Amino acid sequence: MRLKKYTDYALRVLILTASKREGELATKKEISEVFHISENHLGKIIHELNKLGLIETIRGRSGGIRLAKNPEEINVGSVVRAMEDDFHLLECFDCATNYCVITPACKLKHALHEALRAFLNVLDGYTLKDLLANQEELRELMGLE
Repeated sequence: MRLKKYTDYALRVLILTASKREGELATKKEISEVFHISENHLGKIIHELNKLGLIETIRGRSGGIRLAKNPEEINVGSVVRAMEDDFHLLECFDCATNYCVITPACKLKHALHEALRAFLNVLDGYTLKDLLANQEELRELMGLE
């Protein structure tokens, strides 16, 4: 299973934002510099995370972003599902574009569907708080010290 960079970056935004000290805001510029992601691309991700109610954006000169929920309330599996636009691992996962002649008898689709469910079930067992278990090390690596 491979996630899009969009999802990867969204998880990074959440990790960095959650790693800020109490009362500190993360900024798009800061996130861009830490992870070498264009600010334009980050803007789209931040907008989506805001729409999902995971972060709050504060406008103005001293604005930025902060978590809208506690880290233990942000489920990793839910974030991945929200950020990915499809989980079509193979052609046969999308009825509209499936032209494979063996689909009616193929067991591969079922095996991969089971694997995808297992993948998402594992992610459902983690929250953002779990990803911050080594928060001090993460803060150091992100230059937040």
